[in-house]
Amino acid sequence: MKLKYLISGAALLSLCLSACSDQMDYKEFKIDGEDIIKRDFDKVGKITTHIYKALDYDHGQMYGGASLCSATDEAVYSHQGNAIESYYNGAWSPTNANSSIWGTCWDAIAYCNLYLDRFTDLTFPDHELEKDYQDQMIKYRNYQWEVRFMRAYYYFLLLRQYGGVPLITSNLNADEANAQPRATADEIFEFIDSECYAIRDSIIANYSGAYNSIENESGRVNKLGVIALRARAALYHASPLFSKDKTDGEKKELWHQAALRNKECLDSLSKFGYGLANNYSVLFGTDNWQNTQSVKEIIFARRVAADRNLENRNFPIGMPGGNGGNCPTENLVSAYETTDGLSIDDPNSIYDPQNPYANRDARLAATVAVNGEKWPTTLNIDALETWVGGANSRSVTYGTPTGYYLKKYLNGEQKISGNSTTTTNHTWILFRVGQVYLDYAEALLNYTGSGYDMPEGFTRSAADAVNMIRKRAGQPELPVGLDFDAFTKRYENERFVELAFEGHRIFDVRRWMKAPQYFVNIKVMEITKNGDNLLFTPKENPAYITKRTWGGDHQYLWPLPQADVLKSGGALNQNPGW
Repeated sequence: MKLKYLISGAALLSLCLSACSDQMDYKEFKIDGEDIIKRDFDKVGKITTHIYKALDYDHGQMYGGASLCSATDEAVYSHQGNAIESYYNGAWSPTNANSSIWGTCWDAIAYCNLYLDRFTDLTFPDHELEKDYQDQMIKYRNYQWEVRFMRAYYYFLLLRQYGGVPLITSNLNADEANAQPRATADEIFEFIDSECYAIRDSIIANYSGAYNSIENESGRVNKLGVIALRARAALYHASPLFSKDKTDGEKKELWHQAALRNKECLDSLSKFGYGLANNYSVLFGTDNWQNTQSVKEIIFARRVAADRNLENRNFPIGMPGGNGGNCPTENLVSAYETTDGLSIDDPNSIYDPQNPYANRDARLAATVAVNGEKWPTTLNIDALETWVGGANSRSVTYGTPTGYYLKKYLNGEQKISGNSTTTTNHTWILFRVGQVYLDYAEALLNYTGSGYDMPEGFTRSAADAVNMIRKRAGQPELPVGLDFDAFTKRYENERFVELAFEGHRIFDVRRWMKAPQYFVNIKVMEITKNGDNLLFTPKENPAYITKRTWGGDHQYLWPLPQADVLKSGGALNQNPGW
């Protein structure tokens, strides 16, 4: 772990960042002019700003355009040979660790510990006579709760990828940090749970109206974000990946606690006026951070500076500036039911194999661009041609290998080339109400063993929670009487379509320990043209996409970067199997 320094000038705080993502990089700080920083609200605030900037999002910035969705059954990246393929082509290893989260989280945790050790309990006497002093002090006093949440959140990100990691909660020097052994996953889960419980009643509950003279800061975490993190961590703790070595009784109690925490989250959300947006699509629009419908569902999100990178990377080949990008699979498209609530494989459904996108769950059209659709609106032809030989097909270099293009989170009106290019603000959702309903359903299902039981103290069954999501999508309720396995299958399918391309899939399938079931066999839609007629043929593992393999159960967790394992002098042990 390299030494880093936090340097203050007379006018601003300059934060030195590491360009190395393959090292633990837990930082030692030297504070030059620390007294100067402590005298100014803004300078202290810049530390918290840096901590927020480390929040995760996935616009393809980590893998040269590919997103983690293309390491799963959600998508195939159209540029074959991209680094994302290391997840399934045998190239993944401790020396090729896919470890950007590792470096980013340790950097942020170090700043959290620095702040909590050395920048709390300040009074800013130089500002006491300013008219906004009291508001600034409210804002400042809240920083410590925000920072404690952020530290817990970054530990959650490390935990879900690596399992147990060193638990460092004070500002250590580099030698001390390097020598820290790994805590167990249970210890990290307990830390996250206890931290969220400790701060939930101290952090500001709602920033609207929290200050008189400071603009509302909706991008900051509030009480509901804290409760949401506690609920999600409990769900992960109960999941098979993290509970596989426990007794049946211990596993059941973990599911019970996860159900209770997610119930608490839903109850708190309702109390503060949160609920499902009326329209699924508005959650991912360019104004989702201020749209009256989306803001009542989004609990906490990562703001991304205005750009057109997401569109450049994912707009169709065949339009100027489009790079094809992360192309949805037929696995995902097939998961969207028909409007009668039946699977497309059900012989009683209204699915038409040669008109495959008619009468389908409305979330499909909000997520995936299909052949014959005008996408984006700036496309220089009337409709996408993803049939073999078409202008946007795999016949064109970097054209879609799956027959589909991505829509979700993209601005279809974005201009990405020429003299009149535009940019868009993007908001990556970290917690939202729909996801909490699904988390609650999963926890209660596994606690009770039934999708329909409602134990004492609970006000809705797992089916009730899932049906809330389905109702918003215009889909019929789940049938009554499904056994545990059948309900689990329907639940996992519902989670697949509802949370597609939101960064959950790669972790959901891993925590369920079901990668061979979902991640190996990738289906595409092969569309061929004969005169004016199109023939739609789903194909599994075609030769024109990289073959996917699952290397074994050790791949449910990421390898620790080998450089840090060696640097620790034996304090860090590598994850088994790597």
